[in-house]
Amino acid sequence: MMRARRSQATRWWIGVSLFAASRAAAAQVPAQTESDAYTRYELLAPGTAKFRIIYEVTANTAGAKYYFNPIRKGSVASDEHVYDRATGKPLDFDVVGSAVANAGGVRNRDTTQTYIRVKLARPVPPDGGEGRVLIDKTYYDTTSYFTRGDTIVFTRPLGIKRNSIVMPKGYEIVSSNYPSQILQEADGRISVSFWNWTPGEAAVTIRARPVSTTSAGKSAVASRLDERAHQNREIVYFLQPPETHAFDLYHDYTESRPGTSFYINEVRAGSTVSKPRARNLDTGDELKWEVLKGNAITAAGLPVQNVTPQSEIVVFRFAPVKAGESVRLRMYETYTDTARYRVVGDELVWDRTFGRPANAVVLPAGWVLTNSSIPATVSTMADGRLRLDFINPRPDEIAVLITARRRGGGGAP
Repeated sequence: MMRARRSQATRWWIGVSLFAASRAAAAQVPAQTESDAYTRYELLAPGTAKFRIIYEVTANTAGAKYYFNPIRKGSVASDEHVYDRATGKPLDFDVVGSAVANAGGVRNRDTTQTYIRVKLARPVPPDGGEGRVLIDKTYYDTTSYFTRGDTIVFTRPLGIKRNSIVMPKGYEIVSSNYPSQILQEADGRISVSFWNWTPGEAAVTIRARPVSTTSAGKSAVASRLDERAHQNREIVYFLQPPETHAFDLYHDYTESRPGTSFYINEVRAGSTVSKPRARNLDTGDELKWEVLKGNAITAAGLPVQNVTPQSEIVVFRFAPVKAGESVRLRMYETYTDTARYRVVGDELVWDRTFGRPANAVVLPAGWVLTNSSIPATVSTMADGRLRLDFINPRPDEIAVLITARRRGGGGAP
């Protein structure tokens, strides 16, 4: 009896030890990180409870070979396809449980969760590199998509911040509870698109019903419209001491137009540029660049309007984009701007308009934020500097005025 008890205790201890060892091994793997998520829901025929999901996401854990996408509970997935967004080529994938996902860097204690495990086209490059993935699948979910009489209802809490929900062809929007762009697709379908800039999920409920007449294609007026939520241009400003009037920045941009081989950044009047460089985030490769002024811009045959002798641009060059492919660029520059970044008395003043949907400003070390004209989320970086993130879901510019004072003496608040 004593041997049996010892044997049982030994087996229990071995099990505990193996579990602890597996958890410890998983802890050695860097946590999975991601960014730039965007989801497009295409509602299929009413009564089917099915909707197609096109999910764009970027894996950005340096060195990662896999990306794990959780399968939402309560939904039945089918027709899965996964693609590399840089090349447009299919990627290998399978469905795995939580143990495999945790060993791969997922930090989730739910042992019942399942995941699509995607084998990336290449390991994520270091120093901010990316592995861009597109997951195409169909969900069957009777609680999220159903009919009430002749009305269809899509109701679902959406945790991804950028989303679009496309109605079936021949349906008009009756109600949408979340502030959104309403856009017509080229084939006549109506979509609801939004950027959720709150910290919680967007509890979306949309109702639509059949309409007898809809015209396909965009009108001349509607062709001016662009889906703001699908734009993934972002910029981060790193402010240097304000008496220098200088700030470093990087901005990210995805180019998918076939044949395109350059990106032009026009220097604002009153600013000077220095230290440009650029990378292909998909591969980590450095890109060529040049600074052109005045007549040199015209001589280069570049599409820049209203060129004057004072005009200045930075041109970043890359291999021409092939059909079905895209390239993700990160461009670095340093600017000096005495009008928009300066010291007034004992205050740091940042006064600049932002046109991109996602913008961030990092204050210099040792400065306390005192004012921000536009709502922003505020966080403290590992080195103690303060960061403000601005999301503008509207297709217009925002006038950002920030003030700060030195921490500790010297006019500190």
